[in-house]
Amino acid sequence: MNTDKLTFTIPSRTRMIAMLLMAVGLVSIILMFMNDHVDGDPEYHNNRAWSNVFAGSFFFMAISLAAAFFLGLQYAAEAGWSTTIKRVIEATTMYLPWGLSFMMLLFILGQLHVHHIYHWMADGIATPGHENYDEVIANKIGYFGIFWWIRTILYMVGWVWFTFKLRRNSLEADKLDIDVNNSFHWKNVKIGAWFMVLFAVTSSTASWDWLMSIDTHWFSTLFGWYIFSGMWISALTFMTILIVWLRKNGYLEFVTESTVHDMGKWMFAISFLWTYLYFSQFMLIWYADIPEEVVYFQTRWESYKALMWTVLFMNFALPMVMLMSRDSKRNFFFLMFVGTIIFVGHYLDVIMIVMPGTVGHHWDGLSWMEFGTFFFFLGLFIYVVLNALTKAPLMVKNHPFLSESLHHST
Repeated sequence: MNTDKLTFTIPSRTRMIAMLLMAVGLVSIILMFMNDHVDGDPEYHNNRAWSNVFAGSFFFMAISLAAAFFLGLQYAAEAGWSTTIKRVIEATTMYLPWGLSFMMLLFILGQLHVHHIYHWMADGIATPGHENYDEVIANKIGYFGIFWWIRTILYMVGWVWFTFKLRRNSLEADKLDIDVNNSFHWKNVKIGAWFMVLFAVTSSTASWDWLMSIDTHWFSTLFGWYIFSGMWISALTFMTILIVWLRKNGYLEFVTESTVHDMGKWMFAISFLWTYLYFSQFMLIWYADIPEEVVYFQTRWESYKALMWTVLFMNFALPMVMLMSRDSKRNFFFLMFVGTIIFVGHYLDVIMIVMPGTVGHHWDGLSWMEFGTFFFFLGLFIYVVLNALTKAPLMVKNHPFLSESLHHST
């Protein structure tokens, strides 16, 4: 094993690419706000521009949050196979404070009426007689308002606390020459188990508060699971691509082919979970044909039909065909290729979730606006994650399952 490759250093070319993506993305965002308007609609308020920033903020925050969930799951399940890739999972979680900061800024700007992503934040929305009064939202306003802000703060504080505790204990174990009782590992097992309980509730309620409330009149009991599956597969895909890239560059030589294969199996399996929830939500609402439920898909079917089919193809049909065989999940180049398509596909899924409730029928298809915003957040995300990788050795120490992972084979 090459000991020089146990500590990661960001290649200068990769750093430059990340910076270039951020620069191009930032210029695109500025131009997007300058050009985003609808003739004859003075109340449009840069809706598409703000929605793109919101989608980018949420998507990459969700990846880091799902990575934190996956990290906690490995500890709670006492899984051994993933021990050699723990540092990759941990590094991916380190974007969480950045992502949540962008989300909080957007929430504050919405409350100050700088943007209008959330209709329920409008002045007078629950005041009878006011020009903005909406009876349906008025009946739900007790769930929003100050209670919504309390929930949002609790989500963020709880997620960051658990994530940083898992990371800190992992690093503390590395500082010891030997940890006879594996004390830090067992602390993380308990923390991971409690985090699973917290995440099971808050991942759903946060998706209701932050995404489903964009279409305030609409509701779905499957929505929380649908968002969870999308963020989970996105995180798995990113981490798989990162692991393969690191191996290609001479790092993670101790990660076995079977471990990468298992990540490929996770990608395949969660793609099917996402598809099941995607179809179930659509089919049940279509079959019941209840007006207050059907309206959600009416807008998408009328103005976003091409995007809906594109998302389904990229996130279901393609992974099903291309990742079904065992060999495909052991071909690293192939895995990166398919993973890249899935990754972009789930970003488009977030676009499809957000845009109809904010832009509505003004949508005229994908444009440079969506991709420019994506480049900015992608560049920042890559830089933060890779920088986190440099902060600790790539191989964990004093982990009771390290030997099992080093010799993992399937």
